[in-house]
Amino acid sequence: MSNNTSNTALLVMDMQTAMLGMIPHAATLISNVAKAIENARSNNIPVIYVVVGFRKNAPEISTNNKGFMTNKQLFASVSTAEFTAIHPDLAPGENECVVIKRRVSAFSGSDLEVILRAFNIQHMVLTGIATSGVVLSTVREASDKDYRITVLADGCADREEDVHELLNEKVFPRQADVLTVAEWIA
Repeated sequence: MSNNTSNTALLVMDMQTAMLGMIPHAATLISNVAKAIENARSNNIPVIYVVVGFRKNAPEISTNNKGFMTNKQLFASVSTAEFTAIHPDLAPGENECVVIKRRVSAFSGSDLEVILRAFNIQHMVLTGIATSGVVLSTVREASDKDYRITVLADGCADREEDVHELLNEKVFPRQADVLTVAEWIA
């Protein structure tokens, strides 16, 4: 593995079955993230899952939140357990943490930072859906919090491929190392 694994965690963000259904080439993404998870586990790197979820009737969604408000009826009509279910091919191990967030960033409305401190994590390796959503927001906030960041470009996906490429090629390198899963494993 090319990166020092000390104080490192792999974050698997929004890899919910419901979210994967909206992504083209989901099978390739699932395969890549599964390889990253296997690599992390074999190198004793904590794997932390982050999912977006809301209580019954989604009271956390404000009418001021343009992004979530457009889907409030969907969130309100689906059970939290059903919506937050992680794809079975990427399922957490028995002792792996699952963090529920209430906004786009992995940090917003969650206890992620408490978990990271408990594990003494200083370097986050990110996978996630969507590149322009959870990945972008988490990169920005993690950078402001002085974490080292690696984005696994082929462990992320977005509905808009050109946006995914722009972020990985132009935006993320300013605050993170951008690697493929194969490069991270090597």
